[in-house]
Amino acid sequence: MDRELDDLLPHLSAVAIDGPKGVGKPATAQRRADTVLSLDRTSNVALLESDFDFDSFRGKKLLLDEWQYYPKVWDMVRRAVDQGAPAGSFLLTGSASPYDMAGSHSGAGRVVSLRMRPMGLHERGQTTPTVFLSDLLAGEADISTHRSEYKLADYMEAIVASGFPGLAGLNPRALRAQLEGYLMRVIDRDIPELGAEVRHPLALRKWLAAYAAAESSTTAYSKLLDATTGGDGTQPSEKTTRTYREHLAKLWLLDPVPGWVPALNAFTRLQQSPQHHLADPALAAYLLGLDASGLLSDRGSHMAGPFLNH
Repeated sequence: MDRELDDLLPHLSAVAIDGPKGVGKPATAQRRADTVLSLDRTSNVALLESDFDFDSFRGKKLLLDEWQYYPKVWDMVRRAVDQGAPAGSFLLTGSASPYDMAGSHSGAGRVVSLRMRPMGLHERGQTTPTVFLSDLLAGEADISTHRSEYKLADYMEAIVASGFPGLAGLNPRALRAQLEGYLMRVIDRDIPELGAEVRHPLALRKWLAAYAAAESSTTAYSKLLDATTGGDGTQPSEKTTRTYREHLAKLWLLDPVPGWVPALNAFTRLQQSPQHHLADPALAAYLLGLDASGLLSDRGSHMAGPFLNH
């Protein structure tokens, strides 16, 4: 993300960084901003209400954090871009797509959106890559001369350790508490803030666990629904789980990977279903009750491959 922002900001007036909570969007954007306005604060919203043309911020790089709390700012930025805002004028970060955007411009051609994900293994500083995919595709890498000191057990530890920056280095008990809290806030606060009522939290939790069990697969959503039964034996309707899915996607918690097949026919490629992925494999492992040793045991080894594919 750092490299992409550095490449784009000298040429684009407005860039929105999307991604789940805890992924580090504001920290990344702040390093490139002169002024930061957090729009979950009413005082900052009031400031913008009195300055629709950003006159107070001319010549500054402005970060609008948690912009979804004041969706009007999207159109304000879009108008500023239309009026010739210089490159790098606006950065927008948010952890959800606002549910009430009726009448707003999509931002197409004005605001470029980038998806930020949890840190990959090399970004955590635990290992240094020696072979790059770009070199392999260009035929410029000789993998026979490289050896990795990272073993299978190390990969399993990295999977369950999470790529969220704020969770780095936590002991197992503290990490589990943080992951549990993350999931609970999604269910009892984040989804309701998007305008949806979660009448059966346990059913949503079961659906998330079923989605986690389908990691790196193209399992049909109907099968995920079949696995979602509450403690009282009830099962949510297809409409309810579709609503769950839509709102989890708005929170950037679901991160399906487009299907791929080595075929030249474009229609064949387009017919491939996406693979299911949660934003962070540690969330999926936690939902399934698996730690690093569990992924290496008979009980959870069937999930080791899917998680490695994340």
